[in-house]
Amino acid sequence: MDNAASPHSDVAAPAKALIGWRLLALLYDLWPVLALWIAVSAIFTAGYTFLGHHDPHENIPPFSLLAWLLWAACWGVTGLYATISWRRGGQTLGMRPWRLKVVAADGTPPSWRALWLRFAVGTLSLLLGGLGFWWAWLDRRRSTWHDRLSDTRMIRMPKKVA
Repeated sequence: MDNAASPHSDVAAPAKALIGWRLLALLYDLWPVLALWIAVSAIFTAGYTFLGHHDPHENIPPFSLLAWLLWAACWGVTGLYATISWRRGGQTLGMRPWRLKVVAADGTPPSWRALWLRFAVGTLSLLLGGLGFWWAWLDRRRSTWHDRLSDTRMIRMPKKVA
């Protein structure tokens, strides 16, 4: 639901990004992130094999230090994907089809600090069953926890007029 165009321009103003659009973008972003996780896991598996575990049926033991490092590396590479995408153009691959964009509260590109804070709080929100996302339904500004705490917002850009 985009804002109506003003009578003095051919372009509508950006609208607030509703929770449904955000969830669609997250679902779409799952695929490039999954590819990154597979690449990181392959590197860890190769390292595990190089350390002397030559049995192809032997995996990295769950809850071992190496397994925790693998989780941390996957979280870090996901953060790099998100923050670099947001910093370069305000959008991840999943946000592009839905015309979503991350901006600072004043409409300028966000700082690296704000983007990493946004990613960290967004992660916490997802770990809590998406509670920080669902919060947007109760918030008068339709802001999620990570919008508020990082002083950023997600907007939905208007369709380009041909």
